[in-house]
Amino acid sequence: MCMGTARTSGTGHRPVVLQGTLEPMILAVIASAGELHGYGIARAIERKSGAVFTIEEGSLYPAMRRLVERGHVRSRWTIGPSGRRARSYWLSASGARELGRQRELWVAVRVGVDSVLA
Repeated sequence: MCMGTARTSGTGHRPVVLQGTLEPMILAVIASAGELHGYGIARAIERKSGAVFTIEEGSLYPAMRRLVERGHVRSRWTIGPSGRRARSYWLSASGARELGRQRELWVAVRVGVDSVLA
């Protein structure tokens, strides 16, 4: 799954975006920030990653839809800051549990990759 774009480092190489990392990042952002619109979720990921990741709508909204369908995220229509209707998202209890599982998995993946690269 492509998450959008990743900014180029000073070496000219683009950081590798691992498949399956967008949904856990979305869950983490919503868990820390509370209820957010899609634009706010994308900007929070960009900000928290130090602008390494820029999440595009074509990646964000399908992931949001999957998270809602699985019951990890709840949503409702609200009026956004611009006065237009916008969907607002927040974490469910199921989403909090899934985030815990994803964090544990990420630690294992990171340790494994670090071991191979060392």
